[in-house]
Amino acid sequence: MLNTEIRQLLCRLVAFDTTSRNSNRELIGWVVDYLAALGIPVQLSFSEDGQKANLFARVGPADVPAIVLSGHTDVVPVDGQAWSSEPFHVVEREGRLYGRGTADMKGFIACALALLPEAVARAARGELAVPLGLALSYDEEVGCLGVHTLVADLLRRGEKIAGCIIGEPTLMLPVIAHKGIAHYKVRVRGREAHSSLTPRGVNAIEYAARLITFVRGLADREASVGRQVALYDVPYTTLQTGLVHGGIAGNIVPRDCELLVECRWLPGERHERFIEALQDEAAHLLVEMRAVAPEAEITIESIVHCPDFEADVASEVHRHVAALCGHVQGSGVAYSTEAGVFQQAGIPAVVCGPGAIREAHRPDEYVDISQLRDCEDWMRRLLDRLSRSA
Repeated sequence: MLNTEIRQLLCRLVAFDTTSRNSNRELIGWVVDYLAALGIPVQLSFSEDGQKANLFARVGPADVPAIVLSGHTDVVPVDGQAWSSEPFHVVEREGRLYGRGTADMKGFIACALALLPEAVARAARGELAVPLGLALSYDEEVGCLGVHTLVADLLRRGEKIAGCIIGEPTLMLPVIAHKGIAHYKVRVRGREAHSSLTPRGVNAIEYAARLITFVRGLADREASVGRQVALYDVPYTTLQTGLVHGGIAGNIVPRDCELLVECRWLPGERHERFIEALQDEAAHLLVEMRAVAPEAEITIESIVHCPDFEADVASEVHRHVAALCGHVQGSGVAYSTEAGVFQQAGIPAVVCGPGAIREAHRPDEYVDISQLRDCEDWMRRLLDRLSRSA
């Protein structure tokens, strides 16, 4: 049976609609109150507009580097998805808890919050030799935005951290490496014309299509002759065009077209080389376009950059996770997490949490109750390792 407190905490967390386009301040405020009742002080850091907040708290001796449990508070939209129940209300069916964020990743946060009363009790008895930390961030789902502010604030305050466990859904198995991810917005501007006079215009959609084909060519070459690393479920660097917007009417040569190009690269790769190749191709196309329309333009703008990640296997946090997971060999994954940002800042990280990534972002997202029980047990054993009585 699942710990009643974990169930209640998860229900409360899911009830906050923290879709990335919304503020997460109400959820963070609720967590602040929860921690205050336990006597745990918090540090908050904010987005530039003040609408979103990160939270950091720790329990235990101040002069010892902490092991931090870290999760993001935002979730992806439910718009247009066919849900069998209310997405922001947890429903139990056949040993599963359904609701947006149950797997990704409010289940982990609920388990972490439920652990804190015991951590406070052990600290009060002088048993907690290594502090336990909690970090909550905003806007992970739209490019790991909030964690940069969180990490910068930790570094500015000189917070002592031995390592960070990112609780993304991994079926409670360690993920020790993941790809980086970058998104680039490509804007193509041609010249409008009546569709009966197409030679007098420059069709932005058609030139954008040539760029899309070029990106696909880069991706095909990586799949066939690029570097391959067996650790990853998709063992090579991937590229794709994810969004296309252009044109205003069927009988007008379109002036504008906008693309979103994504690259997911293996650690050790220099992903900028793909964008440099795309820029060269764009320059080649512009010669053609400007022969008709001197005002034609192609711009490429970086809008998302989440660094790749490889765990430091000699770190304290990796040793804890390895022992708690039975020294199962860690895996590499194609999706991205906040671990790369922590690692890049000199804070060792490992990814491990309840639920399956295949259930994240889907309608009827769920986490198995057995996974939350496993996570609760895992965290309690972690607390034992951090305690003097271990």
